[in-house]
Amino acid sequence: MNIEKYDLIIVGAGSGNMIPVPEMDTWRLAIVEPDKFGGTCLNRGCIPSKMLLYAAEVAEMARHGAQLGLRHTLERVDWQRLVGRVWEKIDPAAAAGAQYRKSQPHVTVYDAPAQFVAPRVLETGGHHITAERIVLGAGARPVVPDIPGLENIAYHTSDTIMRLETQPRSLLIVGGGYVGVEMAHFFGSLGTHVTLTDHGGALIKRQDDDVAQAFTRIYQRRFDVLLHTQVRRVSLENGRIAVQVGVDGRHHTVRVDTVLIATGRRPNSDRLNVAAAGIEVDARGRVLTDAGMETNVPGIFAFGDLASRYPLKHIANAEARAIARHLLGGDKLPVDYDGVPNAVFSAPQVAAVGLTERDAVKQGRPYMTTRRLYADTAYGWAIGDTGSFVKLLADPASRLLLGAHIMGPHASLLIQPLVQGMKYGQTVDDMAGTIYIHPALTEVVEQALLEFPRRSG
Repeated sequence: MNIEKYDLIIVGAGSGNMIPVPEMDTWRLAIVEPDKFGGTCLNRGCIPSKMLLYAAEVAEMARHGAQLGLRHTLERVDWQRLVGRVWEKIDPAAAAGAQYRKSQPHVTVYDAPAQFVAPRVLETGGHHITAERIVLGAGARPVVPDIPGLENIAYHTSDTIMRLETQPRSLLIVGGGYVGVEMAHFFGSLGTHVTLTDHGGALIKRQDDDVAQAFTRIYQRRFDVLLHTQVRRVSLENGRIAVQVGVDGRHHTVRVDTVLIATGRRPNSDRLNVAAAGIEVDARGRVLTDAGMETNVPGIFAFGDLASRYPLKHIANAEARAIARHLLGGDKLPVDYDGVPNAVFSAPQVAAVGLTERDAVKQGRPYMTTRRLYADTAYGWAIGDTGSFVKLLADPASRLLLGAHIMGPHASLLIQPLVQGMKYGQTVDDMAGTIYIHPALTEVVEQALLEFPRRSG
């Protein structure tokens, strides 16, 4: 068996494409990417979804203009233009990334799936390659539950739903996590009738309970939301999809044009056959690493959705930078996960960092909490907001922020000063002592911080 030897092999050209830096130009590099360069985020995740969701935001703003005395109507949706705008940007960017790497004389790009066939030996498209240093960034894929009849319909996952050629008249979404609620917002804002199901008692239930419950109530006003629901079976009936669901012990059928499965993602460690390399995984298939993203096999690293506790693009980027630094001879510094923020780009937006109140109670941590409505600020009056809020948790002794949770317009922006404060050890008093612009919406953050009881003494 002929084995081609490299200085470094990178499997996955999402955030993995950040690792080859100019200092590696004298190395022989192999990049394995059977799909498009850019990974999930660029091609079927955060970037295209946010381009589509911006269109939904514009439609929603127009729809709510009546409360301001501005009456708009959504005359029609030019679906081909709306969707085409996204892929006219995304697809060339992915192709350009691949072409750039292929043009580099020290880089060989393999475009077939890879799997380990022996320790440190990968097979890809009939080629066998090896290196002392291997970085695995092969990502994750959608989980598709075992629903009878699903194999007989053209269902969609997050990998395919954004490339629909026509807008569906009706859509059933299985799963009330961030993918499900974002896609409900997109399609529903443009006129698709949306039914959203979840087996739990609230949507986005990993968020703080106050946020999840308030968010769920808003979505129940916008869409058909079925909680405590199990999808029993799907079938085709007269050109439509009949979905049998069980809700609180009762059974009925929902008929729709399209079904989106949004029930989570699983790491691609099985497709890499990591067991053949002696690489350890947990029960979910997540590759186990140390604090510097190195696996139990020295010289083999794993990161991103394949290995990280946080399946977020900004975390994958940080992990890739840390691995590159170590590969170049730097100390294997642990990736700093303090203050990892997340956001849901729905309507309303949601953003969070740190502990939920549920976490604090479970951990037995003392905490104090404040809550401030957008409606209590001047800009909240300006936009006519009535339900959005900021919720904060802090340690009563140290007065350090433990968690922040925002539901409302621009939540993903308003969270950032709180992230910075947590990262650099500022107390809630320090953060409240900053001068906030009046009457900007950031005043809701300031006022929430000022709601904490003053330090005694």
